[in-house]
Amino acid sequence: MQKMLTQDVDCLPEERQRIILERLASEGRVLAQDLAQQFGISEDTIRRDLRELAAAGLCQRVYGGALPLSPASSSLAERVTLGSPEKQALGEKLASLLPQGVVIFVDGGSTNQAAMRALPQNHAFTLITNSPSIAAEVAGRECVELIVIGGRVDPRTGGAFGVRTLRDIADLRPDVYLLGTCALDVVAGIAVFGFDEAEFKRTLLAQSRRVIAAATTDKLGTSAPYGVAALHVLGDLVLESDAPAEWVLAAQTEGVSIHHAVTMSGNAA
Repeated sequence: MQKMLTQDVDCLPEERQRIILERLASEGRVLAQDLAQQFGISEDTIRRDLRELAAAGLCQRVYGGALPLSPASSSLAERVTLGSPEKQALGEKLASLLPQGVVIFVDGGSTNQAAMRALPQNHAFTLITNSPSIAAEVAGRECVELIVIGGRVDPRTGGAFGVRTLRDIADLRPDVYLLGTCALDVVAGIAVFGFDEAEFKRTLLAQSRRVIAAATTDKLGTSAPYGVAALHVLGDLVLESDAPAEWVLAAQTEGVSIHHAVTMSGNAA
């Protein structure tokens, strides 16, 4: 149940915005209509507050309210060193979902990199990627046909994006697309931090037969500036065991098959 706010209409904007951020941190999302009623002010004033908070990089505006920003805004090098056991568990579960003898496009990203590292040495497939670090994980394996898409590499994601990459993927029809995720929300869908990255992912989503992804719990219920697609485009999604049950149920209602990662100790991650 939402807590009722006691601030009056003369509450200073800075104080009101601080309270909004507290609500966002504790509840995972805020709605402009609810905030306006609880502060006793107009929705226009609340929307202005949310715009200012979003401009300051403190939240992400979505239709009707705001969501927290995804932690995936950090660089790939930083994310590779964070949550290593969890990323390893997610990567191992992802690897177990990848069939042999098919064409798989793999996005850049620390979890996808962990998945490539976890694949058995004799796992035979065709790997297409726009990420040098992903390619490096399987380079030299005789059972893997490796195709690398070129272009300018984004240091945050480790993947190449832009006009050249869009041209190079135009005729691809992967059997599986291992989608790199930045932010996932049941209502707002899948979002990323780069304009070119969003266009790249939308193109591959439209051309792929099956889409698989993984996400750490801190990405759930968050957003980013550029929308990619609704959540239901995912066929399979690998999550940690502490993913909120309500979120999992809502994703399953959208038709997404949920899989939980398992740690080395045998417990769900």
